[in-house]
Amino acid sequence: MTVLSLPIPVIETKRLILRAPHGSDLKPLAEFFTTERSHMVGGPRDAAGAWDSLVARLGHWSLHGFGLWHITDKATQAFVGWTGIIFAPGWQEPELGWAVFEQAEGKGIASEAASAARRYGAMHQGHDGVISYIRPTNARSRALAQKLGATLETLGDLRGTPCEIWRHPKLEAAA
Repeated sequence: MTVLSLPIPVIETKRLILRAPHGSDLKPLAEFFTTERSHMVGGPRDAAGAWDSLVARLGHWSLHGFGLWHITDKATQAFVGWTGIIFAPGWQEPELGWAVFEQAEGKGIASEAASAARRYGAMHQGHDGVISYIRPTNARSRALAQKLGATLETLGDLRGTPCEIWRHPKLEAAA
């Protein structure tokens, strides 16, 4: 079997590794998508829907040269969520997105990972001052956006779902 290798950069932070999605991520991804917790990021989905999500992430990198990294906790080597910049049909502009699994919540993992992804996107991919689409009921993501310095720009709609559009500051403005 030939494995295609995409040029997906690896980012390391103090506690995390942001890396390309792997086939071994399918099981935890499918488990996450079967829970109600996934409704903020397009779930729930069945196993086939989780597969579609996994391969779409790789396709996004291939088509755009940027995308979602899977987050690995250095201490446990566990896949604990994802973050990165995505731009799909229906998006007004590229978005900084994130999601972490239940075991990673409340530990600063989402903040550490999203900060690293935002910095890399601004410095290496031309995505500075990006937005985040956040459902009004997603208090945790709203709090993280604020922690990252984002401000509520407007109310909007993403593929028929009401959302808030949060604007992240440009890195030079945040420094």
